[in-house]
Amino acid sequence: MLQIHNSLTKNKEVFTPIEPGKVKLYVCGMTVYDLCHVGHARVMVVFDVVTRYLRASGYDVTYIRNITDIDDKIIARANENGEQIHDLTERFIAEMHHDADALGVIRPDLEPKATESIADIIAMIETLIEKNFAYAADNGDVYYDVSEFPSYGKLSGRHLDELRAGERVAVNEAKHDPLDFVLWKAAKPEEPAWDSPWGRGRPGWHIECSAMSARCLGQHFDIHGGGQDLQFPHHENEIAQSEGAHGCQSVNYWMHNGFVRIDDEKMSKSLGNFFTVRDVLKKYSAEVVRYFILTSHYRSPLNYSDEQLEQAKSALTRYYTTLRDINVQANIEWQQDQEFGVRFREAMDDDFNTALALSVMADLRQAINKAQSTHPERANYLAGLLVSFGDVLGLFQQNPNDFLLTGSDDLDVALIEQLIEQRNHARVNKDWAKADEVRDQLNAMNIILEDNAGQTSWRRV
Repeated sequence: MLQIHNSLTKNKEVFTPIEPGKVKLYVCGMTVYDLCHVGHARVMVVFDVVTRYLRASGYDVTYIRNITDIDDKIIARANENGEQIHDLTERFIAEMHHDADALGVIRPDLEPKATESIADIIAMIETLIEKNFAYAADNGDVYYDVSEFPSYGKLSGRHLDELRAGERVAVNEAKHDPLDFVLWKAAKPEEPAWDSPWGRGRPGWHIECSAMSARCLGQHFDIHGGGQDLQFPHHENEIAQSEGAHGCQSVNYWMHNGFVRIDDEKMSKSLGNFFTVRDVLKKYSAEVVRYFILTSHYRSPLNYSDEQLEQAKSALTRYYTTLRDINVQANIEWQQDQEFGVRFREAMDDDFNTALALSVMADLRQAINKAQSTHPERANYLAGLLVSFGDVLGLFQQNPNDFLLTGSDDLDVALIEQLIEQRNHARVNKDWAKADEVRDQLNAMNIILEDNAGQTSWRRV
C-alpha cells in the first residue's frame, strides 16, 4: 500500500486518489533562461520515477509540468543578450528537453506555458478580487491580501505574526501588508505586457501555477510536487490563491524533493556553485547521473561530487556486466514475484524509497550471478526481473555492450581484440607469463578483462 510523505501534514499518509485508478500530478517546472543544472535534473528524475511507479502500479496518470516563460530573470537575460524574449525561451526550452531526454525522463502529458495561459490567469485574479482575497493598488499592480486567508502558512508551518516580525512597509509602498504578494504587475517600458482589466501588464510568478494547474487538472487534484526551495513562498502562495479562488482544498498530497548540495550549500545559480547537466554529461553518461540521483531518498539532501558519480558508474558497470553475459527473459511481471518483487514494491511503496529499491536490486544481481552457473533458467528469469525493476526506475535502457564500451571511440579496438587473442593463445599453451604480460598491457590502456565460461570480454575502466 503506497504511502507518501505529505509536506502539508508532515506525515506519511496512505495514498488514496480522488478518482479510483487515476492520478493527477502537477510539478513546477523550469524558468527557461539558462541551461538546467543538477538540481533541476533531480526534480525531473524524481517525478519521472514517481510517474513511472504509479503507472507500473496500474494507475492512469496525468502528469503536468509547467514552463515559466515570462519572468524578471528571463527579461533581464534577454536584454543582456540583446535578443527577443520568445527566442530566448524557445531556445532554452529545447535545451531543457535535450537534457531531460538524455536523462531518460519521459515527457509530461502537458507542458503549459505561462504566456499561453494569460486568459486563465486574468480570470483567476478577477475571481480573487471578487471574493476580497485580492485588490488593485494605485500603482497598477494587483496584490493578494494574505490577511484574508487565515490558514496562510499552513504548508511551511509559518504564521503571519512570525512572518511579519521585523518587516515594515516601505515608504509609498502600494501593498496593504508587507506579506501581500503580487498577482499582476503593471507594464514597464520595453517589457512584454498583455491587456487586463487593471491595465497592461504581466502575471506574477505564483499565480501562473495556480491558473495552469486548475486548467489542466481541475480545482482539486492529487499530487503537487517540486523542489524544497519552492515550499515557501511559491507553494504557500499557490495554496492561498487556489483555495481562495475555488473555495476548496486544492491538493491532497504535497511532495518536495531535497536540495542538491556542494560543500554543505544548496546548489543554485544565485550562489554560483552549480554544475549544468550539459557539463556533467561531458564526463559521465546520463544513466550514471540518473543512478546517482536515485541513490538518495528524494526528500534527503543529495551531495554532489565526482566520488559519488564514480561510485554510481561502478555500480551500473556491475549491473551491465551481469546483464551482458546472460539471456534475459523478457516481459517479466515483477509485481507477481513473491521474493524480490515483494521487496521492491515495499521499498517503493515507502514514499518512493529508491535508495532501498536499489539495495533490493543489488541483492538480485548477486542472486543472478550465483544462479548463472548452476540454474541458468533461474538466472535468466531473475535477469528479466532486474530489467523490469530498471524500467520502473528508468535504468538499464541501453545495450550492455554499448554501456560498457562507452568512451571507447579513442581506442584502437582492433588492437585490443588482437591482444586478447594473443592472451587467449598464451593461456591455451599455458604460457602464463605471456598471458600476464598481455593483461598488464591492456590494464595500462585502462581495459578490464573478464573471463566467463571460456570467453573473454572487455570493457573500459
